[in-house]
Amino acid sequence: MAPTGDDKINVLLLENIHPDATGLLSSAGFHVETHDGALGEDELAERVGDVHLLGIRSTTQLTEKVLDRAGNLLAVGAFCIGTNQIDLPAATRRGVAVFNAPFSNTRSVVELAIAEIIALTRRLTDKSRDMHAGIWDKSAAGSHEVRGRRLGIVGYGNIGSQLSVLAETLGMSVYFYDINDKLALGNAVRCSSIEELLESVDIVTLHVDGRPGNSGMFGEAEFARMRPGSIFLNLSRGFLVDHQALRGHIESGHLAGAAVDVFPREPKRRGEPFESELRGLSNVILTPHVGGSTEEAQQDIGRFVASKLRHYTDDGNTSLSVNLPELALPERVGAHRLAHVHVNTPGVLATINGVLAEHGVNIEGQFLGTRGEVGYVITDIGAPAADKVAQVLREMPETIRLRQLS
Repeated sequence: MAPTGDDKINVLLLENIHPDATGLLSSAGFHVETHDGALGEDELAERVGDVHLLGIRSTTQLTEKVLDRAGNLLAVGAFCIGTNQIDLPAATRRGVAVFNAPFSNTRSVVELAIAEIIALTRRLTDKSRDMHAGIWDKSAAGSHEVRGRRLGIVGYGNIGSQLSVLAETLGMSVYFYDINDKLALGNAVRCSSIEELLESVDIVTLHVDGRPGNSGMFGEAEFARMRPGSIFLNLSRGFLVDHQALRGHIESGHLAGAAVDVFPREPKRRGEPFESELRGLSNVILTPHVGGSTEEAQQDIGRFVASKLRHYTDDGNTSLSVNLPELALPERVGAHRLAHVHVNTPGVLATINGVLAEHGVNIEGQFLGTRGEVGYVITDIGAPAADKVAQVLREMPETIRLRQLS
């Protein structure tokens, strides 16, 4: 059960989350502690015992070991798009809600991709290097407009589809491949396979999610299939790409350039050393996982995810939850609310209502949602449920977690 009375919700925000998140949660009366960097598994396991709400970005790994030590944890906010750094099944088994920001930094990632495509197509990395070395080389050799170029997008989700639209406005022809049946926007052409896409385009950019099955999806065979002189971008997940194979195709001249924002191994904190097989290549743009790191995106992410955490804590709202059934609830006004996460089996709702009726508890409103093996029931009641009622509900064999919101 969440703290009540004078007890406060304890919030831990890691990885330099935007101050607006701190402000929003503090204004709700929560006690907020922040930490600039990520925490390792052992550090985090020692720290989470009294934490009710945890905010992380992409580096912190929320494992089952950590969750075992997080007995008070109600919800986790991933202040980013991906949630592959969180053991979602383990969180769900404990009734811990997980929220992310699936839309907030889309524009920022797309703009970085466009900027890098232009920079590599115009050979701006080489021009800048020469100028810094005192070399004036006003040559058009190897420098091209992006207009008329063929862009291949692997992954046509929120980012890939918006990139498709902006690329077309620049005069590019867009091809895309996605494992799901996605509606092509504008004049984009859907490819039936990655192989078809690689053989058709001048620029390849990855925008897929972090599911384990995507690990190592782009390696020697894929780079070899790309057209000579092509450009490669990865702004999605570091473990998708064999960087040694990429380096080989850059050094051989088969690929004209690359831009990489994500890496299999990334420093946990600002200032720590960065190692990569791609360092030292002048026609490779390396950025430190900043695709969504604009002030506008980080502010929007901070507000969005913090708001989700606050509404879940105060009202039980699970709208856009990654792992629990989604219930978009009315704001709780006056009524007391029971939030019951349970194993999704027949008869749970009837059992809950039977317990409430047996103890004379009047139901003013009720909402039920299911998602796979998990069910979520919100019950508004006119007065706080007696300890005996809460005890009986907690002891139901199907109960994962019960909270009384008042």
